[in-house]
Amino acid sequence: MAKPDDRSDNLEKIQTNIGNTIQNFRENEQYLAEHAEEISSQEKQQLEAKNQKRLHAIEGFREEAEDEADQAD
Repeated sequence: MAKPDDRSDNLEKIQTNIGNTIQNFRENEQYLAEHAEEISSQEKQQLEAKNQKRLHAIEGFREEAEDEADQAD
Protein backbone atom coordinates (compact mmCIF):
# COMPACT_ATOMS: atom_id res chain seq x y z
CA MET A 1 0.00 0.00 0.00
CA ALA A 2 1.35 3.43 -0.96
CA LYS A 3 2.02 6.05 1.65
CA PRO A 4 -0.37 9.00 1.69
CA ASP A 5 0.99 12.11 -0.01
CA ASP A 6 2.16 14.33 2.85
CA ARG A 7 2.84 17.76 1.40
CA SER A 8 2.75 19.62 4.70
CA ASP A 9 6.44 20.52 4.61
CA ASN A 10 6.84 21.10 0.86
CA LEU A 11 6.96 24.88 1.18
CA GLU A 12 9.67 24.64 3.84
CA LYS A 13 11.72 22.28 1.66
CA ILE A 14 11.36 24.57 -1.34
CA GLN A 15 12.47 27.57 0.71
CA THR A 16 15.50 25.60 1.91
CA ASN A 17 16.33 24.74 -1.70
CA ILE A 18 16.06 28.40 -2.68
CA GLY A 19 18.40 29.43 0.13
CA ASN A 20 20.94 26.73 -0.73
CA THR A 21 20.88 27.61 -4.41
CA ILE A 22 21.33 31.31 -3.69
CA GLN A 23 24.27 30.49 -1.40
CA ASN A 24 25.88 28.34 -4.11
CA PHE A 25 25.32 31.12 -6.64
CA ARG A 26 27.02 33.68 -4.40
CA GLU A 27 29.93 31.38 -3.59
CA ASN A 28 30.46 30.76 -7.30
CA GLU A 29 30.35 34.49 -8.04
CA GLN A 30 32.90 35.11 -5.29
CA TYR A 31 35.14 32.35 -6.61
CA LEU A 32 34.98 33.82 -10.11
CA ALA A 33 35.78 37.30 -8.82
CA GLU A 34 38.78 36.06 -6.85
CA HIS A 35 40.19 33.56 -9.36
CA ALA A 36 39.07 34.72 -12.80
CA GLU A 37 42.64 35.38 -13.91
CA GLU A 38 43.85 31.98 -12.69
CA ILE A 39 41.28 29.72 -14.34
CA SER A 40 40.91 28.75 -17.97
CA SER A 41 38.31 30.42 -20.13
CA GLN A 42 36.57 27.05 -20.49
CA GLU A 43 36.29 26.64 -16.71
CA LYS A 44 35.05 30.21 -16.40
CA GLN A 45 32.36 29.54 -19.01
CA GLN A 46 31.33 26.36 -17.20
CA LEU A 47 31.02 28.20 -13.88
CA GLU A 48 29.03 31.01 -15.50
CA ALA A 49 26.74 28.45 -17.14
CA LYS A 50 26.18 26.79 -13.76
CA ASN A 51 25.10 30.08 -12.29
CA GLN A 52 22.69 30.67 -15.17
CA LYS A 53 21.14 27.27 -14.40
CA ARG A 54 20.94 28.24 -10.75
CA LEU A 55 19.07 31.44 -11.64
CA HIS A 56 16.55 29.40 -13.64
CA ALA A 57 16.24 26.92 -10.77
CA ILE A 58 15.59 29.71 -8.27
CA GLU A 59 12.87 31.08 -10.53
CA GLY A 60 11.30 27.63 -10.75
CA PHE A 61 11.53 27.12 -6.98
CA ARG A 62 9.81 30.46 -6.39
CA GLU A 63 6.97 29.52 -8.74
CA GLU A 64 6.66 26.19 -6.92
CA ALA A 65 6.59 27.98 -3.58
CA GLU A 66 3.79 30.24 -4.80
CA ASP A 67 1.81 27.19 -5.96
CA GLU A 68 2.30 25.48 -2.60
CA ALA A 69 1.26 28.63 -0.72
CA ASP A 70 -1.87 28.92 -2.89
CA GLN A 71 -2.77 25.29 -2.21
CA ALA A 72 -2.34 25.80 1.52
CA ASP A 73 -4.96 28.56 1.55
